[in-house]
Amino acid sequence: MPSLKEVKSRITSVISTQQITKAMKMVAAAKLRKSQDRITLMRPYAKKMSHLFQNLSAAEQDNQAWYNQQREVNKVLLVVVTSDRGLCGGFNSTITKAAIRLATEKYPEQHAKGNVFILPLGKKGWEFFSKRNQPMVSDYWNIFHGLSYDSVSSVAEYIMTEFRNGTYDKIEIIYNEFKNVATQILRTEQFLPVVTVKQQAKSVESDYIYQPSQSDIIVGLVPKSLKVQLYKAVLDSNAAENGARMTAMDKATENAGELLKELKLTYNRTRQAAITKEILEIVAGAEALKAS
Repeated sequence: MPSLKEVKSRITSVISTQQITKAMKMVAAAKLRKSQDRITLMRPYAKKMSHLFQNLSAAEQDNQAWYNQQREVNKVLLVVVTSDRGLCGGFNSTITKAAIRLATEKYPEQHAKGNVFILPLGKKGWEFFSKRNQPMVSDYWNIFHGLSYDSVSSVAEYIMTEFRNGTYDKIEIIYNEFKNVATQILRTEQFLPVVTVKQQAKSVESDYIYQPSQSDIIVGLVPKSLKVQLYKAVLDSNAAENGARMTAMDKATENAGELLKELKLTYNRTRQAAITKEILEIVAGAEALKAS
């Protein structure tokens, strides 16, 4: 049985840990409200932008346009969105495992040749793939330091430029979509080439009046739509991270409370045993004196 001093020391340590996890839960909750508001406001705009872009692209019926040009897949870029910090359960491991699985199962030939590149957004993803010597674009991993549309736009511009120049033949995004505080949905979306909606041009053209022209509108809409798509994925991941951290810290606080109950029970039992032992020793001493 542990000594009273050891049990008391553990109780003090658990109480301190519980206070930390409770504070981290409150901080995550405050951040979650802000990030949740951002993604909630962003989703309708991103959805409408994507729908409009896909319909206009289908109406144009130009398979040679750079953004929807299908070519032989020799080099692949995976945009992996993680977080900068841990203590958020399996949030980051889910993403990194999905990226490895996608590279090895969907692109085995390219992976064997070292032609699957990772563009990590978030420090945890950068650290994970750096240790595995994975071919990587390491210029944008700290994007969450002052997250904004402009910072995400620079990443999207790099991706679009490299795809247009033929550096990569296919680009996919892997991220956690925010559903609620306790649930994140793993998403893998093709970023480039753009997957257009297959429908007849006449039915699409009847819905829109183009000014100045359809081609001019699409030229301006392409980069805007792709930037919004990437920004939405990053905001989703940010909200999901805060939700995962809040849930993890809530569970940690509960576990600390359960452990504290067990330790206090152990402390009381140990104290009672020590008192009983002392009483027995006193009684035995008293009996010894009487006998003498």
